[in-house]
Amino acid sequence: MNFTNFDFDQLFAMSDDTNPVMMAIWIIPIILFVFYGQRIQLYITSSEIKKGIKKLDSFKEESRSELIDYVKNNLKYKDNFVKKIDRFLDYFTIMPVDMDPNGIVDKVRHTVRSREDYTREHVKLLSPEISDLELAKVQTLLEIASTLQMIYKIVNHMYLTAKKQNNYPLILPLQMLLPFIMEQAEAMKEAIPAFKAGQPVGDGIGPMVVGKMMLDSQKETIAFQTVLAKTEFEDRKLFLLKAEGPGSTVGRPADALETIVSDTKLDAIIMIDAALKMEGEDSASISQGFGAAIGGIGTERFQIEAIATNNKIPVFSIVVKQTVKEAITLMSKEIADQADDVRFQVYEMIQENTKQGQTVLIIGVGNTAGVPQ
Repeated sequence: MNFTNFDFDQLFAMSDDTNPVMMAIWIIPIILFVFYGQRIQLYITSSEIKKGIKKLDSFKEESRSELIDYVKNNLKYKDNFVKKIDRFLDYFTIMPVDMDPNGIVDKVRHTVRSREDYTREHVKLLSPEISDLELAKVQTLLEIASTLQMIYKIVNHMYLTAKKQNNYPLILPLQMLLPFIMEQAEAMKEAIPAFKAGQPVGDGIGPMVVGKMMLDSQKETIAFQTVLAKTEFEDRKLFLLKAEGPGSTVGRPADALETIVSDTKLDAIIMIDAALKMEGEDSASISQGFGAAIGGIGTERFQIEAIATNNKIPVFSIVVKQTVKEAITLMSKEIADQADDVRFQVYEMIQENTKQGQTVLIIGVGNTAGVPQ
């Protein structure tokens, strides 16, 4: 191209600011975004959130239907059980006042356990002849359905409030959190078949490891839905603790620990649990650490830490990394295959951190659905 003969006047003429069409093309969008930009963004974001809310609504209805069908097909139920289930799905729990934090853990534990006891007793009212195993299944399905309903209500409330006020900043936090909320909700929805069938879930890797270790030992119930067995390893006494399987329960390991230390001197505690993996980490990878490896709302962990501190007992932990979905759905082969490796690491940890003649408590933490002992 010959730049010496290029007509620069013609180039600038093409972009003449006085051209009314060009002015309209530039100015009209600017005016629209200045005066209606927030509302346009609200409409665009709303369409994405509405799809999520529609999914949450279907999850809520599906979990309710699964629960009702399970009771109909597996239990001798009373005629009004559907109304009782619907009433319970709307039950809520008010946590204690925490303005004065002194004693708050005991208050929270009391509130949560009262709810658990209430749920258990009312499930029995649906079917007075229900077995403990079926009771645990129905209680778990009821908690899943109740949680999904609560998630749907909260997300729908935030969306409708933002839409009602045409408030785009109010809907932004919901847009950012929605992918994580949907991940949790989808995991709970997909966990239903495993709990209905009484199959192990990923969170049960801790009870599975300890359950295998206590297979040939005599078991005793030491706390509510919690069993203990005693064995030996290289001149060391081993106390093996897990939730009582194969029902869907996590037991009460902290209460069991309190009973054990009242008449036995422990030299170490080893806890085995599932842990949430970070993005980029491999599922079913094993990590060792120090401290109480136990999830939940924190009351069990607080109690275990307090007992260990007062008795100067070191607490070691081994975790198997997994996603939220893997933790509460049917246990994958990769996670199950790690049980033997975890057990070998437990024995190595005992050799490295204790001496002959000492006593070690090994706790398999997690939901023991489908995992006997």
